[in-house]
Amino acid sequence: ATIAAETPTKRKVEPKDADIKINNSNDYQLAARTILSKPLYEYLASGTDDEQTISENEAAFKSWYLRPRVMRPVGSVSTTTTLFGQRLSMPVFISPAGVHALCDEEGECASARACGRVGTLFGLSQHATRSIEQVAKATQGNTNLWYQSYILNDRDMTLRLIRRAANVGYQGVFLTVDSVRFGYREADARNGWNALPPPHRLVNYDEEVASKIPGPRKKWLAPEASAVDKSKIYGGEEDAWDQNTEKLFEQNPTWDDVRWLKREACRDLPLIVKGIMTAEDAIEAVKAGADGVMISNHGGRGLDGALAAIDVLPEVVEAVGGKVPILLDSGIRRGTDVLKALALGATAVGIGKPAFFALAVGGEDAVVHLLEMIQRETEAAMAICGCETVADVGKNLVTRHPNGGGRVGRYVRSRL
Repeated sequence: ATIAAETPTKRKVEPKDADIKINNSNDYQLAARTILSKPLYEYLASGTDDEQTISENEAAFKSWYLRPRVMRPVGSVSTTTTLFGQRLSMPVFISPAGVHALCDEEGECASARACGRVGTLFGLSQHATRSIEQVAKATQGNTNLWYQSYILNDRDMTLRLIRRAANVGYQGVFLTVDSVRFGYREADARNGWNALPPPHRLVNYDEEVASKIPGPRKKWLAPEASAVDKSKIYGGEEDAWDQNTEKLFEQNPTWDDVRWLKREACRDLPLIVKGIMTAEDAIEAVKAGADGVMISNHGGRGLDGALAAIDVLPEVVEAVGGKVPILLDSGIRRGTDVLKALALGATAVGIGKPAFFALAVGGEDAVVHLLEMIQRETEAAMAICGCETVADVGKNLVTRHPNGGGRVGRYVRSRL
């Protein structure tokens, strides 16, 4: 079976369940489930194999406990921070993830504008449904844009894409290194989600091909137009879509590729290596010239059975030793999650799935609301813990439970 086209319209959507009131990020997921088709919802919400890692990404935060300090001045609490000299209104941003237009017709343009409205960073995926240039134009210089890159089999295209981003004002690059192969998502196979549904396309690749075709620019290109299209992204050769995209990527990467990318395309841009899950690889990334590392297990959509991202953070912080900033995504849902990550040594954290669900429910305005909720929660948690600024958040703010662990049951995705 193949999926039917998902063509969202620009609208403020109300959840079908009138009892759903949006008070936190998980409420957006509950609401989105009443709106989206089952295949699309499960594409966004599911993990790989037994979904152990996607479950533990969130649950693991519950095994870290805050140690609030009292009688400290917190009358002017501020969540503002800086990353490579770039000011952020809070240490929370939208992580790069593709195909936003599955949830709203303006796609990544809407999500990026939302980040600009709250003053934080937006990561544009190489696999976006709106191009590098479209997003830059839509945000009109009001959003701190970063570009996310994979190392493709086509090395020249890898460099050209980054240079396109630099040319229109993107301020940094995420290099995703954990996607030589993707984990198998059984929900996608069951639902026939084996291709990107029309009219959606991975437009950054189309732009690459269009730039080489003489004559008037086309709004879209036929599937035979490029080697990228021939990879069956739009044809659905495999049972699950992610397996169709694997063919794009370099299958034999080494740390020399990070050195090459830094030298050839990122001399004047900070380069964050994203997808680090061990202390050893964090050290290798820094040696290879990375300006920062990002702990991520692809939101539980890569290797099932890997540690939750938050539980990897302490070893990476120790290994890096303050040489470069450390970012983290995978499992952030609450302001207290943000605070725990900062206390364990993260500079800033990214969100993924919640942004998609908010976008599906209410477009750009809902993404703004989501980010503002997380900022408000973070600010409140900081105040209660006696931290007036992000710089006040230290490792003594978190601990494991004295009896050896938390008392939280296994996260059950079905209730969301």
